[in-house]
Amino acid sequence: MNHLPLIIKREYLTKVKNKSFIIMTFLSPIIMIALFALVAYLSQLNNNKERTISILDESGLVNEIFENTEYTKYNILSNISLKDAKALVEEKGEYGLLHIENKNDIIEISKTIKFYSEDTPSLTLISNLEGKLEKKLTNLKLQQEGVDVEKINTSKTNIDIAQESFQGEKSSKIDNIVKLAFGGFAGYLLFMFIIIYGNMIMRSVIEEKTSRIIEIIISSVKPIQLMMGKIIGTSLAGVTQFVIWVLLGTILIVVVSAIFGINMAETQTQQQDMVQQAMEFPEAQMQMQNAISAIYNLPLINLTIAFALFFIGGYLLYSSLYAAVGAAVDNETDTQQFMLPILMPLILAVYVGIFTVIEDPHGTVSTVFSFIPFTSPVVMLMRIPFGVPIWQQLISLGLLIGTFMFTVWFAAKIYRVGILMYGKKPSYKDIYKWLKY
Repeated sequence: MNHLPLIIKREYLTKVKNKSFIIMTFLSPIIMIALFALVAYLSQLNNNKERTISILDESGLVNEIFENTEYTKYNILSNISLKDAKALVEEKGEYGLLHIENKNDIIEISKTIKFYSEDTPSLTLISNLEGKLEKKLTNLKLQQEGVDVEKINTSKTNIDIAQESFQGEKSSKIDNIVKLAFGGFAGYLLFMFIIIYGNMIMRSVIEEKTSRIIEIIISSVKPIQLMMGKIIGTSLAGVTQFVIWVLLGTILIVVVSAIFGINMAETQTQQQDMVQQAMEFPEAQMQMQNAISAIYNLPLINLTIAFALFFIGGYLLYSSLYAAVGAAVDNETDTQQFMLPILMPLILAVYVGIFTVIEDPHGTVSTVFSFIPFTSPVVMLMRIPFGVPIWQQLISLGLLIGTFMFTVWFAAKIYRVGILMYGKKPSYKDIYKWLKY
């Protein structure tokens, strides 16, 4: 009789009814949203702080470039010494004093600019001031050399190389960024899912083994059915938890934003103000349109199907190994010696995906690792957005499924013997012997 559905149901209900599982399912998103809300709130308070900066321009060359913004006010000082200016700024409690000395040469002026403040100034603010001064003094230097700055500005030519395949398919740099972002997210999600719920499967096996319940269960159930039931049941519990996290997290974001008046999607920062100003230019608007077009041009159907198949295949492959490790040991401390061989291919897949797919998604290294079953779930998911032929995807998926079936058989033999072994820390030699039983 096939007891697999019963084992899956039991494992799933055991997990979702567990108090710690229920508490962490609802508490985790609350804690995460609370942390994000706190950071957003504190960041908003910091960025909404009004700053007054006094400018003492003894050269008289750059006064006009400082324009007040919503949160930054500039106070132009004149006919005052540096000593008196510092005392005045400190007395008023202003944010700082920018001093530009009067020199005969612009290069000398640029080397003597100083910013005085009570505390360490904001890095973004200093960078912004440097950018303004650099542009202004550069233009003045060019004018002194007899160069027409207006002609230089109008003669600047922006190059945006159009990309097109020999079949006429158009793309751009933004297309590659969007593809890489999607592939990276898919690979990272699989990596985290395996780590979190693979460990959950391993702990579940160890708990049942140490409580001796497994001795009763194994008398009427085949070890491979018990192992697969644990893997599938725990996986379904993990999917349930993940869905609850997404739904609850979305609701909490809306509620927190409404109650505390925090716009978590658009926290005001000086960097975002600069982005918003940049969007006023036609080039920036064109890039935004290209980004939207790149998202629509993604092979969404292929990505969705491939993501589901490789995600499930990769997870089941590694989960069977986690279950075998759990059956071989008596406690979590003993699992450390067996975890490195399992995690190394997974970590290698992430690094290969990041450092090779981004540079050459169809290169030899990327292609080879997208066929190796222990790395293909991550690497192939990162390659697919760049246009991988269907036959390559099918071969990679076939190898993954075949390896999974072999791994299940391999893990089941360890599971069958190890599940009843107690009191001894197994070695690799012991596990090799179990495979012969």
